[in-house]
Amino acid sequence: MKPVTVEIKIDPDRINTPQAIRKAALSKAGMQDNPNLYTRVTRRSIDARSRRPQFVLQVVIAPQEFAETEGPFFRPAPLKGRRVAIIGAGPAGYVAALTLLEHGIQPIVLERGKDVNARRKDLKPLFTTGAVNPHSNYCFGEGGAGTYSDGKLYTRATKRGDVGRILDLLIEHGASPDIRIDAHPHLGSNMLPRIVRRIREAIEGAGGEIHFDTHVTDLVLKDGQVRGAVLADGATVDADAVILATGHSARDVFHMLHTRGIAIEAKPFALGVRIEHPQELIDGIFYHQSPRHTNLPAASYRITQQVQDRGVFSFCMCPGGFVVPASTAPGELVLNGMSLAARNAPFANAGLVVEIRLEDIGGADNPLSALEFQASVERAMFAAGDGTSQKAPAQMVGDFIKGRVSSALPKSSYIPGIYSAPLHELLPEGVARRLRASLPLFGKKYKGYDSGEAKVLAVESRTSSPVRIPRDKETLEHPSAKRLFPCGEGAGYAGGIISAAMDGERVASAVAAIIG
Repeated sequence: MKPVTVEIKIDPDRINTPQAIRKAALSKAGMQDNPNLYTRVTRRSIDARSRRPQFVLQVVIAPQEFAETEGPFFRPAPLKGRRVAIIGAGPAGYVAALTLLEHGIQPIVLERGKDVNARRKDLKPLFTTGAVNPHSNYCFGEGGAGTYSDGKLYTRATKRGDVGRILDLLIEHGASPDIRIDAHPHLGSNMLPRIVRRIREAIEGAGGEIHFDTHVTDLVLKDGQVRGAVLADGATVDADAVILATGHSARDVFHMLHTRGIAIEAKPFALGVRIEHPQELIDGIFYHQSPRHTNLPAASYRITQQVQDRGVFSFCMCPGGFVVPASTAPGELVLNGMSLAARNAPFANAGLVVEIRLEDIGGADNPLSALEFQASVERAMFAAGDGTSQKAPAQMVGDFIKGRVSSALPKSSYIPGIYSAPLHELLPEGVARRLRASLPLFGKKYKGYDSGEAKVLAVESRTSSPVRIPRDKETLEHPSAKRLFPCGEGAGYAGGIISAAMDGERVASAVAAIIG
């Protein structure tokens, strides 16, 4: 027989009982149980539309000879003497390095930040004193911005590459096999560092080089081609090509390219707040039960609404998580969210952001206009505080809607602390107006979302890169700076761990096709 795929629904009571899943799948397929058949869950999601949420499973039934063999999925080739500098050790940069090694090309990864272990130590002052290390923080360092966030692995960019291959690479380096079957997989901030470290070891074991505390300040240009990188200490790294995978917060790189006359473009993005609820409230809204069944994960959501000709939507929702300081320079305040693998903290948080179009901020003539607008809002939020710490301005949702300062604020997951402030005045007018209009609409759809238990903190501004670095559609090279390959989220071609990793693979393959 050929493999058969069936879809079944399983109550949370039985989701951890493999025999019950097997029995239901065989029954759905009209088959008798047979020891020569194997069953395997290939997809798992949750249907929470009814009063009793159920797991929806896709199950493959096949003879034992069809059982899949595992890896290895990373297959390095002997090095051929070519070398490529990769600026940035995030998911785009690291997967680009793995891919180059499979083509026999040596990657030289240049990372301004520190390795995952040392990087963790640099995060502590953000919480205690407000001091920001501009090279080692929640955005910069080994693994990129995703390492100390929720570790979400869901992407809609399925046509840009092989999502399954990226997931297999992560599993091969220590991720749970569950990420292959979950509809919205995640890893958790406590699991990602170990996986990132193993990927580094694989790159180095196959002949690649990784250099931390290595800040690239310029590019080596020879006869119209980019042939290396200049470091902060004046040293140069020569290479046959350069992959630029610096992430969405490397503002100095965008300024350097602009100063160099290497074309960049302003890009629309989104900006708003972090909205925080008790997780039990979110469970009640989206599962119709609180407390939730012990076998159900913390409820998550994705919401969107058109308000006054602009999209307002949730971003980077972190169930059972924490709001964290994500500033990358002194004098600015930026918020993000994170969750551990268990997602068992008492609060849920998400970005609630408004679409920013270029006409909202002065047009596209200045390629740095979106970046400058983003930075100005972050500086204003910091200036509204005590001038030293990363305490965040906050407001109860009801007060935010009505335009009044909150007289008191409840406990928050944000460790540096929150203080009462008029966010309806501090945020850009168009952003505040649309957020205030959107919340009652969301509350009408999801009863309790705009309740008195919800609060907003500001500012959530690093939703995506405010700059796009152009590249040729076929070669993926920069159109005027040959051998420079813009890559990943910072270049404007990805929006998360998986899409960035897929772009890294795609770009590295394009490099290999050109330099051999």
